[in-house]
Amino acid sequence: MKQKIVIKVQVRCKKCRAKAMETAAGADGVISVALEGENKDKVVVIGDGVDAADLTMELDRKLGHASLEIVEEMQEKKEQKDDKPPAPTPTPITYSFAETYQPQYEIHRIAYDPPPGRCIIM
Repeated sequence: MKQKIVIKVQVRCKKCRAKAMETAAGADGVISVALEGENKDKVVVIGDGVDAADLTMELDRKLGHASLEIVEEMQEKKEQKDDKPPAPTPTPITYSFAETYQPQYEIHRIAYDPPPGRCIIM
């Protein structure tokens, strides 16, 4: 089960914040790490099966002071069922070139007429 852990750490500079993030991200089962708070002094860890006490002790050892503030389980969001019917999906319009194509010209047949005065039969 996913859990959210908030640990307050003592940070003095950007290097301390980076060290806190790196240490928290290296723990087993951590999914995400963020810094929150007014002075960016709270490390928020979201993970699955993270040992909060070990993580707090590790941050305490690396940074000088760390205290565990909150450990809470995160509940998965459930889909809400709506009584509204789903919106109709528009049907795509398809065109077939073979069906709609019609030539723009006409074919004229020319008949051969022999010159007058000659008899073709004889």
